[in-house]
Amino acid sequence: MSPKFKSAIISALVFAISFSASAQKEAKTFTAKKMIFVELGGNAGQYAFNYGNLFYQKGALKVIGNLGFSLWANPIEGSTIWLPVIPLEVSALLGKRTHHLELGVGITPYLESQVNSTFESGTLVQTRGPNHLAAILPFRIGYRYQKPEGGFFFRIAYTPFFKLPDKFREDWSFQPIHAGLGLGWSF
Repeated sequence: MSPKFKSAIISALVFAISFSASAQKEAKTFTAKKMIFVELGGNAGQYAFNYGNLFYQKGALKVIGNLGFSLWANPIEGSTIWLPVIPLEVSALLGKRTHHLELGVGITPYLESQVNSTFESGTLVQTRGPNHLAAILPFRIGYRYQKPEGGFFFRIAYTPFFKLPDKFREDWSFQPIHAGLGLGWSF
């Protein structure tokens, strides 16, 4: 065999092997673009039922928008008041197949009830004041397992947040210790 022929065969084999290896590393296109899931902790603070939609994907990058709903219990005056919470989030998934780094930011508006506390005859008495709109600004850094073709998925994340100033508080407050665990289905 001539040296040029050996060189050509070796070059062709190297090219075929490298092409095959790179083809296996290409990102799979997500065909399951909708999601429903429940998250404990996370953007809503306590729990939320969520709907998500993948609206952009290119290569290893996928961008998902999520809308959720929750009710927070506020026990005042011997009864419980349920206040609505609406977590909204945009997340970027970075990963080629089923394992993803998830980075996100959101806003979670919620109704908050003012509590007035007084001491009467040595007893603490709490009364409910007016409700007002408040919000938190959560961030997400986490892991997400989700198959491109759909089915069960889960996510776990570190979700610190800022509480925005509102009617009764003029400063921003930061909550650095917070996490979320989500379980759901993509279709």
